[in-house]
Amino acid sequence: MTGPVYRRVVIKLSGEYLAGSHGSGIDQPTLDRVAADLIAARQLGAEVAVVVGGGNMIRGVEVSAQGVSRPTGDTMGMLATMMNCLALEAAIERRGTPARTLSAFVMPEISELFTRSAAHKYLAEGRIVLLGGGTGNPFFTTDTTAVLRAAEIGAQAVLKATNVDGIYSADPKKDPTAKRFDRLTHSEAIGGGYKVMDATAFALARETSLPIIVFSIAEPGSIGAILSGTGRGTIVAG
Repeated sequence: MTGPVYRRVVIKLSGEYLAGSHGSGIDQPTLDRVAADLIAARQLGAEVAVVVGGGNMIRGVEVSAQGVSRPTGDTMGMLATMMNCLALEAAIERRGTPARTLSAFVMPEISELFTRSAAHKYLAEGRIVLLGGGTGNPFFTTDTTAVLRAAEIGAQAVLKATNVDGIYSADPKKDPTAKRFDRLTHSEAIGGGYKVMDATAFALARETSLPIIVFSIAEPGSIGAILSGTGRGTIVAG
């Protein structure tokens, strides 16, 4: 059996996806399925780190639009990502695979602080590492966090899990003529204004020469398929 295409990856999951059909909160069957997919990816031989958004709990931009300051709203959103990481950690460990949440914030009663050395240690031990708290700074998305953490820990790619099987020229759910791209450069992704990731994340990936693979997580086993080189997605690189 050949090994995974990428030996160390950061997988970016949206918080909204964990809500399932409920729209908010955490849907346990969805959480368990994602946990199983992450474990299967780890069993392929890849070292797996995960960045989860917090949109199923709270969105900082929306909170700040209601009168809370943007830094405060973003901090609330970063704390929401911690809740998702802890829930995912528990779901992974219930299935017998070790996991560890690392936080961008100092919160010793809840989670160890993220450092590169801690991430390297736990990945080498075979743990699935959950990276919570965003970058620890307001005004940065968890998309940017995923690319930043990938660059920091020497990951070979960022796997961006979405609800569509790649990047399209337009929303394929609204425009049946939308063209799907197999491959784009970072500059093309930024210039095209595609909404699948924010421009800051693409720009940082370009600067650090990190490929981003955009794929659909809707089908079970999709993470493993991307790692095996058989999955369908758009590669943003070069």
